[in-house]
Formats: sequence, structure tokens, C-alpha cells
Amino acid sequence: MAGPATSGHGETGASPYKHPYHLVDPSPWPLMGAFAGGLLVFGIILVAHEGIWWPVGAGVAMVIATMFFWWRDVLRESRTPGLHSAVVRLGLRYGMILFIASEVMFFVAFFWAYFHYALFPEHVAGAEHAVWPPAGVHTFDPFGLPFTNTMILLLSGTTVTWAHHSLLHGNRKGLITGLALTVLLGISFTSLQAYEYSEAPFQFSGGIYPSTFFLATGFHGFHVIVGTIFLAVCLVRATRGSFTPQQHFGLEAAAWYWHFVDVVWLFLFCFIYWWGAGVIAQH
Repeated sequence: MAGPATSGHGETGASPYKHPYHLVDPSPWPLMGAFAGGLLVFGIILVAHEGIWWPVGAGVAMVIATMFFWWRDVLRESRTPGLHSAVVRLGLRYGMILFIASEVMFFVAFFWAYFHYALFPEHVAGAEHAVWPPAGVHTFDPFGLPFTNTMILLLSGTTVTWAHHSLLHGNRKGLITGLALTVLLGISFTSLQAYEYSEAPFQFSGGIYPSTFFLATGFHGFHVIVGTIFLAVCLVRATRGSFTPQQHFGLEAAAWYWHFVDVVWLFLFCFIYWWGAGVIAQH
């Protein structure tokens, strides 16, 4: 029988491989995820045209189940000695970086749409002296709830960094406290944004400004919810002692994602809430 495999980076474990890469076992989750995504899209089409909701519910349930069981298997692999070598963890980091890069391009599309009409408002009204926001649209006070939410997210960026550095220095109490505060701040942000939407002086169907506003800020709010769940899972794992200073990619990925959410909000606050609060383009 072969002895313990060495990764090539000084790590030794009970891996059955003579190389540092992890050859994953056959898994049903990619196929299930493909069917779940297809059912979800099909359900959205049925809702839009026929008002039939059950395929959307089934698609969402299948997507959630796929994520849960797939990530459960990844966590089990991470606890198996020799599987998540230094090379494998580096590959996971590259994957997270590419995922965040794709998310950046996702938001670029919304900003592109916003600036297209903000800088050339005549495309909206077709008038020579068109303005942005369009006439009759009352925008939010940027230094009301939006500014409060900005401070909340900036503070949450410091608490998640505190949690990460506490882990690196073996401070378990600081890790748990920092993650708990970050989760609470994420919930606070979502709650305030929901209240802000309830007080909005315009509706999604009210024209191009409400559409671009709700799409950009709404999808960001969805990312905040995802990030909060991500960090809450990390908090549960931290209380169980799943992270070590040497191996904690899950927390690192959650922190990267949360910082990305923070930066996107800063752009939203500066350009949509603040810069776009008045007549910024007139022709």
C-alpha cells in the first residue's frame, strides 16, 4: 500500500493520491442543480405569462437543496485529511475570485443602464430639455436612510475583518464576536432597506428611473441577504471549532464576498442616491 501522500508544499495527510490535487468522487448535485435552474427559469416564464407559481416554488426548493447538500459534501471533504491540500485551497481561492469578478460584471450592467439614461435623459423623454431624474420623480434623501445603511455596511466591513484577524491570531472569542456583529449588521441593513422600499415615492413600473433604481439596489439587497446567510453559516461553524488559522477558506471566501457587497453599495450610494438625487444632466 502507498504511504501518506505529500502535497509538494510540505503537507502530509492520509490522501490516497500521490499528487496534491483532489479528484472528487462522482456526485449527483451538478445534474440536480442543472435541472433545478432550468425548472426555476421555466417557472418564472410561467408566472409572467400564465400566473402559475408552483414551478417557481419547486425550482427554488431544488436550488436550495442542491446548494445545501453540495456544500455539505465540500465541508466533509475539507475535514478529510489530505484532500484539501495547499494546491486545492489555492484553486478554491481562484474560483472565488473568478466568481466575484463575474458578480462585478453583473452589476456593471445595471450601472451601464443607469448612466445611459442619466447622462442622456433625452432618450427617456425624447425632449430637447430633458432632465434626470425624469420630471415628476421624487428621489430619496441620500443622507437619510441610505446614509445610515452606508455606515452600517462600512462598520460591518470592519467587524468581519476583526473576525478574520482574530482567527489568524488564535482569538476564538474575537472570531465569534466579530462574526455575530457582522450578521446583526447585515440583518439591520436588510431591515432598513425593506422599510425604505415601503416608503418609496415611486413604484417599479413607474418608468426608467424606478426600474433602474430597484433593479440595482434590489439585487444588491439580495446579495446582502446571501452574504448574511454565508456569514451566519460561518458563525455556526466557528462556534463548533471548524476553522483553524491554517485552514479556513470558508470564512475567507465569506469575508471577500462581504467586502465586495460593501464596495458595490458605496458605488450605489455615491452615484444613484447622492449624485443622482437632483437634476444632474440637462440638455
